[in-house]
Amino acid sequence: MRDAAVRVKGGMLVGAGLVTLLWAAQVRPSARLDALFATAAHLTGLLAGYGVLVMLFLMARVPAVEHGVGADRLARWHAFAGRHVLLLCFGHGLFALLGYAVHEGVDVLSAARELLGYPALAAAAAGTVLLAAVGVTSARAVRRRIPHETWRGVHLLVHLAVALGFVHQLAGPDLAAVAWFWALAHAVVAVLLVWYRVVVPVRQALRHALRVAEVRVEGPGVVSVVMYGQHLAELRAEPGQFLRWRFLQRRLWYTALPFSLSAPVDGGRLRITVKALGGHSRRIRRLRPGTRVLATGPFGALTAARRTRPKVLLIAGGVGITPMRALFETLPGGPGDITLLYRAGAEEQLVLRTELEAIAAGRGAGLHYLLGPSGAAYDPLAPQALTALVPDLAEHDVYLCGPPGMTEATLSALLRAGVPADRVHSECFSF
Repeated sequence: MRDAAVRVKGGMLVGAGLVTLLWAAQVRPSARLDALFATAAHLTGLLAGYGVLVMLFLMARVPAVEHGVGADRLARWHAFAGRHVLLLCFGHGLFALLGYAVHEGVDVLSAARELLGYPALAAAAAGTVLLAAVGVTSARAVRRRIPHETWRGVHLLVHLAVALGFVHQLAGPDLAAVAWFWALAHAVVAVLLVWYRVVVPVRQALRHALRVAEVRVEGPGVVSVVMYGQHLAELRAEPGQFLRWRFLQRRLWYTALPFSLSAPVDGGRLRITVKALGGHSRRIRRLRPGTRVLATGPFGALTAARRTRPKVLLIAGGVGITPMRALFETLPGGPGDITLLYRAGAEEQLVLRTELEAIAAGRGAGLHYLLGPSGAAYDPLAPQALTALVPDLAEHDVYLCGPPGMTEATLSALLRAGVPADRVHSECFSF
């Protein structure tokens, strides 16, 4: 995974370097103020256009990228790129406006009115406003306060914003010599988006014909949904991965929900385990057998492929036990090679306990329940506690899944306990 992440990041940086070289090849040195503004507008515009393509590529769900880098890391890169693309767009507009005002000898407001009279520039301005709306709704403080469907609907405006900006980019004289290349780059990203986010999901839905078999209560506020379908081996869904599920039932059909497999694919059956305490998750408890299910994926890189050491420690918190349970059963290893630590507030909150204990007994694996409130004086995931449970901890690969706060604290504890960072494998998703 580390190599894949390095290659993807390196490719993005190389692309940014080539765009900068394109700008440098077209620069005409001048000390005039309007020329300086125009040069800055040219560079920020090129980088903004390239940055938007990178953002879309990261979210195109290309399997080689998703499985190699990891969905959570791609989402973080996407968010990071989005903030910088917005700054570049605003910088481009400001520099262009000031350059035009100086060149024409008019005030800024008059320059803005004149520039918006050009259709391509008006389209680009509208695209920038749409990008700003996406950025505002994606801010953590705002995103926590709006429904997921609202955020997702606004987020889809990125595609319209890109189309509006593309018109402006090709209309500019600075790209005349390489317009074919710029158009090709946009076409490639558009094809990837349509193929992996539209064509592949539709094809999967028709091919696998998934339906709900049963909804089983696993514990307080936790249910498992068992689904049956056809040709499920073709999904190539590995333990530790997740799919996006769309249940075609009233008040659920319009939302794709990401849930991990809680057991390996078994013939014609799949299973997910969900904390059904609020919103759409609560409605999952009322799913009727026979309900049609659309599943896209698999996604994520929390799989056996990330393993580098003979011994593995799995750490799960809360409903993060879902992918850990599947890995606990399937990761290769002899007696004593696999250990699972399961953090929960109280014994009644342990999910899939019977299955976990049967797996541990069957393969001679270690299983420890770490119980107690998160705010207690004793932290069972502190470095000293971890090394007491697993004396050769630094020689393990560690797979980690749980709530964001627990994941961050445990990662810090593992590093302090001597586990190298490249041996800690985690994916964290939160809305």
